[in-house]
Amino acid sequence: MTWNADAYNALFARDIENLKQDGRYRNFATIERLRGEFPAALMHTPHGTKRVTVWCSNDYLGMGQHPDVLAAMQNALHKWGAGAGGTRNISGNSLVHTELETAIAAWHGKESALLFSSGYVSNEATLSTLIKMLPGCIVFSDAKNHASMIAGMSRHKVEKQIFLHNNIADLEHKLAASPKHAPKIIACESVYSMDGTIAPLREIGALAKKYGALTYLDEVHAVGLYGPTGAGISERDKAQGLFDIIEGTFGKAFGVAGGYITGSRVLVDAIRCHAPGFIFTTSMPPVVAAGALASLGVLKTANDLRLRQQKQANYLRAELRAAGLPLMETQSHIVPVMIGGAKCCKAVADWLFDYADIYVQPINYPTVPVGEERLRLTPSPLHTDAMIDDLVDSLCTLWDQQHLPRLKVA
Repeated sequence: MTWNADAYNALFARDIENLKQDGRYRNFATIERLRGEFPAALMHTPHGTKRVTVWCSNDYLGMGQHPDVLAAMQNALHKWGAGAGGTRNISGNSLVHTELETAIAAWHGKESALLFSSGYVSNEATLSTLIKMLPGCIVFSDAKNHASMIAGMSRHKVEKQIFLHNNIADLEHKLAASPKHAPKIIACESVYSMDGTIAPLREIGALAKKYGALTYLDEVHAVGLYGPTGAGISERDKAQGLFDIIEGTFGKAFGVAGGYITGSRVLVDAIRCHAPGFIFTTSMPPVVAAGALASLGVLKTANDLRLRQQKQANYLRAELRAAGLPLMETQSHIVPVMIGGAKCCKAVADWLFDYADIYVQPINYPTVPVGEERLRLTPSPLHTDAMIDDLVDSLCTLWDQQHLPRLKVA
């Protein structure tokens, strides 16, 4: 075969066609968030524009619309302009960056923090750098860790032990069987974004201490949402001191963008000095850092928002359960509805959009295993009871139209 531009493009076209046939082709919805009206949005399609209710946003508390956040960003824009001007090493290190790092470190009970361009980058850059700095280390990774963590663990050659999801016995078995004097890293999340499960952090921390392992905790789906000041599951469970590195994001409950790590001063400094994903990336725009700092100020005392979110998540679960719909039971703010089959999952999402003005993206492989396709519902404090009733009633209508089985209600 002769390789030329046409041959390469033909290969890419075949791959895209296979994705479409499998129902896994990703269509990007053009969504226009409306200031002050979350979770309402405008959706632009080839057939026109219509207003929808969004059920799949990671802006879990609607902070992207909060007046304090918007005011801080507007002020920062007028004061400093749009961009950072360079990397943190070259002209891109501003006062608001250091203020945000100081505040985030204190929030997590750590000595230091470091900002990244995204939560993905903070995971990938930090874990890959740690592994490179610890020759011969063994990484113990939860089976459902995020792709960004897996990418960080895979960048350099390392022995990787995958323990069963949230399974303490399996983790200890693997730790006990590993060489005693080898450096070790245990990496896990607190809230797992697709299943909504919550990790047993105190038990994991105890095992790390017993076996001399460094601990890495991804709190991206928990920061702002749990704990007395919103610092995550580790704060709620009094486990912050058991984790050497706590990683988070500003792109979810904070309502803006960016990622970070927190830890001891010397550990964070080592990542700052060695991580390519930090060193060679233009720093976070000061306007975004100002928004994150303002959001943090709100989140520290936003117990009313957190309680309201949990109330709405519990109400949605109860209504789905009562309707006999295939709810995946969780104790977090994430409410998955199991569909199974990529084409079927997309068809459900398309029907909700076309006939009920409800927007929720189907979750397919590789985000979840084949056969475990689902709708991932994320109720916020701003989703009303009426919105929840409309969602559940719409799903019931679809189930009845398609003669789909309902689960027996206990």
